[in-house]
Amino acid sequence: MKFLFALAWKNLSRYSRRTLITAGALAVGVAVFIWMDGWLLGAERESERNIIWYEAGSAKVMNRQYLEEIQTIPLKQVISDPAAVERALEGSDAAATRRVVFSAELFVGLEDGSGEGSLFVKGVGLDPETDGRVFRLAETVREGRFLRGGEPELLLGDWLARDLSAAVGNWVTVRARSRYGAFQTLDLEVVGILNCPNPLINQGMIFLPLDLADEALEMEGAVSEIALSFPEWQNPTGRLAEIRRSLVGFPELAVADWRELASDFLAINQGKRAGNGILLLLIFIIAAVGISNTMLMAVYERVREIGMMRALGMRDLSIRLAFLLEAGGIGLIGSGVGLALGAGLNWYMVRWGLDLGAIVGDMQIGYRVHSVFRSAWHPQALVGALVFGVLASMAISFIPSSRALKLEITDCLRHV
Repeated sequence: MKFLFALAWKNLSRYSRRTLITAGALAVGVAVFIWMDGWLLGAERESERNIIWYEAGSAKVMNRQYLEEIQTIPLKQVISDPAAVERALEGSDAAATRRVVFSAELFVGLEDGSGEGSLFVKGVGLDPETDGRVFRLAETVREGRFLRGGEPELLLGDWLARDLSAAVGNWVTVRARSRYGAFQTLDLEVVGILNCPNPLINQGMIFLPLDLADEALEMEGAVSEIALSFPEWQNPTGRLAEIRRSLVGFPELAVADWRELASDFLAINQGKRAGNGILLLLIFIIAAVGISNTMLMAVYERVREIGMMRALGMRDLSIRLAFLLEAGGIGLIGSGVGLALGAGLNWYMVRWGLDLGAIVGDMQIGYRVHSVFRSAWHPQALVGALVFGVLASMAISFIPSSRALKLEITDCLRHV
């Protein structure tokens, strides 16, 4: 066995140029695979964090009928006594905040019902005192300040502000239906512009104080939802079960975690992952073609050498194993270099990321990421790329070596 390893190493060094070219092709494939896999995984994880931090919290308590019709944002299905629900949740040790969610039309520069423009948006009435316990919205204020209770104020995302040419200090008009179906019109001052990592917040949501929304929408103290937050490292299944036990006295209420609330994103993400897997497979196939071409040349150039070894009594199994070890050496060198390059690229992406804001602009690309894309470390992919590179190289070399071994010894020695 030691002789076979020595022979394989000698062949690698004897054909050093070909070894380096083939290993280089494999290294590029492995490096690109690791880089892209880490980038895509980072986009998924960043999207999940942005959903939890800015959109859904860890979970939400809602009326069961509201949850079933959540896409239409029905104001009639409410939590009528949120204070009682919060008291019941005190034992669960989860931070909570109340919100009223509604559909609205936003006008800019209105004096007589006409203006520079209008857009349909999703409105949220939030409690400025408690919203920070669950969401990190206040940290994303780019201009102006966060909301204060009891004032006719409004926050909106920078994409929305740009579409409507709105700025801090401008007055806008919001029109929405109340809980009982009546149209209500509110004149509100823009006190803050948000630049949120979650593009849904920037593109189509507005925020106003909860007490103002309660009065204008005739909520009478009721709310659409109570958003909850608990540490990400805690067992979500156990925490949700504990919260549901706390609310056993409220059969009309349901608890939905962020995965259920963001099921559309997760479904799209599954499809993206399948497509991305095909793309990554193609990268490896391109690298494998380079390896197969090299091994074909290596075997067919040494047919006479194979005949000589067989004539001297070397067994076919030992000859085949020598070629497999040689191919495995190429795979190890290429995969090792590719692993180092890919890890270096991934480290840069994890540490600083890549700002694609100028390219992406205001487009929705399926991820809940605004402009800066960061990678994530994926140890399984690092190990898998190294192992696959070695095994694929050895497997590819099996076919040409088998063909050469099927020739008669005399035919091998006559081969030119």
